[in-house]
Amino acid sequence: MKEKTAIIETNKSLLEIISPMVIEEKHGSINIGDNHCKTYGVIQYPPMVDYGWLSRLANLPSTVVSFTFSPIENGAFLDALSHNIRQKHGDAEVAKDPLARQRAEKAATDGENLLVRIDQHNETVGLLTTVVMTMAQEQELFKRMCKRVESMFSFLKLKHRTLACNQLEGYRQVAPFHISQNSLEETYGRIMPLSSLMGGFPFSSSGLNDGTGYYLAKDSSGSLVILNLWRRDNDRTNSGIVVMGIGGTGKSTATKHIIMSEFMTGTRIIAIDPEDEYKDLCSHLDGDFVNASGGKGGRINPLQIRPAPTVEDGDDDLYRDDGNGIGAMALHIKTLEVFFSLYLPSLGDMQKAVLKDNLIELYNKFGITWSTDITKLGNEDFPIMSDLYTLLKEKADSTALKESERILTEELAMMLKDVAHGSDSFLWNGHTTINTNSPFVCLSTHGLENNSDAVKRSQYFLLLLWCWQEMSRDRNEKVLLVCDEAYLMIDPNVPQSLAFLRNISKRARKYEAGIMIISHSVVDFLDPSVKKYGQALLDIPTYKLLFGTDGQNLIETANLYKLTEAMQDLLAAKQRGTALFMAGAKQIQVQFDIPQSRLDAMGSAGGR
Repeated sequence: MKEKTAIIETNKSLLEIISPMVIEEKHGSINIGDNHCKTYGVIQYPPMVDYGWLSRLANLPSTVVSFTFSPIENGAFLDALSHNIRQKHGDAEVAKDPLARQRAEKAATDGENLLVRIDQHNETVGLLTTVVMTMAQEQELFKRMCKRVESMFSFLKLKHRTLACNQLEGYRQVAPFHISQNSLEETYGRIMPLSSLMGGFPFSSSGLNDGTGYYLAKDSSGSLVILNLWRRDNDRTNSGIVVMGIGGTGKSTATKHIIMSEFMTGTRIIAIDPEDEYKDLCSHLDGDFVNASGGKGGRINPLQIRPAPTVEDGDDDLYRDDGNGIGAMALHIKTLEVFFSLYLPSLGDMQKAVLKDNLIELYNKFGITWSTDITKLGNEDFPIMSDLYTLLKEKADSTALKESERILTEELAMMLKDVAHGSDSFLWNGHTTINTNSPFVCLSTHGLENNSDAVKRSQYFLLLLWCWQEMSRDRNEKVLLVCDEAYLMIDPNVPQSLAFLRNISKRARKYEAGIMIISHSVVDFLDPSVKKYGQALLDIPTYKLLFGTDGQNLIETANLYKLTEAMQDLLAAKQRGTALFMAGAKQIQVQFDIPQSRLDAMGSAGGR
């Protein structure tokens, strides 16, 4: 009985999807719908290649790449290869020019190595046909993309030709339905060992895998990026991270993802949170949520002297460059100079001098001198702001001072009345009440939103002091300080605050600590008045995570990190969850693919 042949109907819907509306072939280019396209063929490959050598070519934006490998009979190829080796040896023997002789010998050696791989190790060889098509809708962008592809060919030492009269065949070769074009394979097919081809594919080489640590993201080829933030080698010298990007690009979600991963690997997390973005996450991880905007458990006494971190050989002092180390009280007097400059920007030099004298006198009244061991004192053993105000007021009302000094003292008392008995006293007039050893500490500054910039920056500075004390107290404890909305800590008029943050970033590695700087724009850090410190703060961290951005910020970011045009295009696309990740000298395009269970634990604040 004769079998009936099945008739498969044409899927017109699928055909409409994959077929372009218009195809117009030109000499050296082709228009496919609204896209300008150009196809290239590779005619020569380098004699020696590195592992993952085709990754750069295959991952160029706005391109489609086709690799066609057709196995060939080994026997005939071995005979031809043997003949070629003998010929090259002969050329080397008769060559009079040293360069020609060296090239012939190198070609003969490469042929012999390939002969061993094929004959003894059963290496498969075949014809490799590589076709690359670049496309863009705008003519200027199309020209740029063509130049970029041609530059990549040169960088990879691949000789190429434009498919001048075969643009349509080139399109068919790279199209989704992939109709193999025999004419292209005959012209552009080159003999290649299969192992060299497979080793060149982007999925053969993972973007980054430290072997230990945690899953961060996926690279552009879908491979896992496994990160150990505390790994040290030649180009990864610290655990600092910079996270930049405009709102809505996935910056907050990626930050929380890193925080959770670090927490689960035993790192202590201290987060300065201006928007209460980490409140739900802190609760989920059983951390301590501290209201640092005037709450009962979130006060820091500016006059409390903090123990100075141990200064070892080679350490950079946070305030000086001589590296000899100074006493805790002397160090804190320098700290208070910065604090009062932030809080009272209008203070003059004479007022600062009088204030400094009165601070020393106040400490002496409480039994604290230059040589006092601060570690033996409790929070209640230090003076508070109302004590300083009382001292100034008493001296201003006395007749023992010269008139000029009395006036300065009276002015100081008036300027400090608010911090002693007014609205700012809720922040700073009292003994320190922050007391936590939790593995996750969230310092909320959301309540500072309606305060003046001077109050905000002063409080952030005090919080940094407290954080640094926690980071530096134990050199064996991993601590990650998360500074969200870091631009709030920048004051062009008082750059010492930013300098302090910069120096924390420099010294943190010596205390097994890291700092995470999160902000929308690098422009804030590159203001001429603070660039000396701001640029260093963005440069020092080993790790940079750059999300989508545009405008002047994109220009400044590109200049700061020496980004290529492809990297700039990646950031300009502003695709949510996609970022450029720099780990030392390594630069990877990553896509954050985070499980839903982890997203649920993050809460909704800050965007998802």
